[in-house]
Amino acid sequence: MAMQRVARAGLYVGVAAVVLGLSKVHAAAHGYDFTASARFGWALAFILIVCFATYAMSLPDLVTSRRAAWLASIGAAVVAAVAISILQLALGSAVLPRAVVFGTALVVAPLGALAAAAGRDAFSREKERARVLLVADIDDRDALASELDEHPERPATIVTSLTLDAARPHDPPDLPVVAAAADAKANLVVLSRAAQDDDQIVVQAAALHEQGIRVRTLSMFYEQWLGKLPMSELERVSLLFDISEVHAPRYARWKRILDVCAAVVALPVLVVLMPFVMLGNALGNRGPLFFRQPRTGRHGREFEILKFRTMTPRGHGAGDTTEINDPRITTFGGILRRTHLDEVPQLWNILRGDLSLVGPRPEQPHLVAQLSAKIPFYGLRHLVRPGLTGWAQVKYHYGADEADALEKLQYEFFYLRHQSLELDARIAVRTMRSVFGGRGR
Repeated sequence: MAMQRVARAGLYVGVAAVVLGLSKVHAAAHGYDFTASARFGWALAFILIVCFATYAMSLPDLVTSRRAAWLASIGAAVVAAVAISILQLALGSAVLPRAVVFGTALVVAPLGALAAAAGRDAFSREKERARVLLVADIDDRDALASELDEHPERPATIVTSLTLDAARPHDPPDLPVVAAAADAKANLVVLSRAAQDDDQIVVQAAALHEQGIRVRTLSMFYEQWLGKLPMSELERVSLLFDISEVHAPRYARWKRILDVCAAVVALPVLVVLMPFVMLGNALGNRGPLFFRQPRTGRHGREFEILKFRTMTPRGHGAGDTTEINDPRITTFGGILRRTHLDEVPQLWNILRGDLSLVGPRPEQPHLVAQLSAKIPFYGLRHLVRPGLTGWAQVKYHYGADEADALEKLQYEFFYLRHQSLELDARIAVRTMRSVFGGRGR
């Protein structure tokens, strides 16, 4: 991933060089000292706006094709130019010359596309570095291959795999795992829980470890490369880890302080939005402004979650679940959902202490009862305060059935195990990227 970080840094440095370079040229042409003028500060602010726009558009590391890279780059350039233009209109003053603003926009598009191409090439090269030999059954292999094709935290390729029977030496001189690693040029061996219980397989993995090849359990690999804890690998004892919100009082206090501060700062957004949402409701979403529903919170305590209503007034009762493209969603409600603006009233829940900014999403009580009866360890997620956003939300698509709940729970266990202010910040930034990238529900 180092080359991807270099591509990102190169994009940001390039943006700064373009803005400052164009500003310097304009100053020289019009006979004023750029660094001594107020425009120097605004140029720095514009650099931050452009960099934020490129990040929000998933540049340079999350675009998957050349076309997507160009669209994202053009989008970032337009967003940045519009943002600074709106700011100038609000201030009633041209804080930056038009030549700088539009010149930057023209350069950012190809620069972003170039950085995205470098990022994709780096990801492909990095993918080849983690060459995995997997010792597991066929179902585990297929599941892992599918996971690695989705959104891994670190890239890897399964270059070969062995079933448990194929990994055991049937003739004493044979070492199937060692031979397979050599043939496939594997540099990482991953063992399922069943493989770890087989001494004949573990001895071969130890021999490879002595040769400098890394060895991971399947559970460790899921954690480090995919950011989740697989249910197939979990036992009750493996879930007896410290949870910062429970076992680290200092973290819990800082998390709550940051929640309150963020909610207080963002509350004006709710106040500003309400007239527009009321107007939108009057035109295309007639009925109550807010939607209220019981949810299960920390320690199983129920609370009432608050959102802007997005469905017909009788379309969503207690106990109902929402499907993707649900026909009960109104036209204006769909806009609120896609932009995530329907979630803004939950700032009140954060102030009340029902929610945190980051944590597992709260479910309806009847779903909690059903899932607790069917999914082992489901109740662990209620040891912490639920969140407005969470690791499962940024890693997994929206869903409401039991299979989706099980998938999301694996990400939630990862969050519980690694809960920290740093991880909370990563989740918050990824959520902003998702929102500004237009990936609504």
